[in-house]
Amino acid sequence: MRPRSWKRIENKVARKLGGRRNPLSGRNSGHGTSADVLLDGNEYVEIKSRKRMAVFGLFREVREKARKEHKVPVLVLHETGKPLYLKVTELEERNRPPDAQN
Repeated sequence: MRPRSWKRIENKVARKLGGRRNPLSGRNSGHGTSADVLLDGNEYVEIKSRKRMAVFGLFREVREKARKEHKVPVLVLHETGKPLYLKVTELEERNRPPDAQN
């Protein structure tokens, strides 16, 4: 990853979520949070960017199936024997089927 590309990614995500990038994430932020993106509300946003993540391949499969049925793709991840479930959706509104946009 280029030296400052993580800043561009954080700014892009912040715009999509209607927030702003935390310029000094971590303990030195002075914003009362170490989150990467500052939002009004109770969400803590941490951004992870990698060349490859298995979850993207899984999500692409779900998205392809959902599009055939004109539905919004949702992937739920779960580790066997663990209580945590994760819901994965797209941030892009333009990827939603026309009947799901509002």
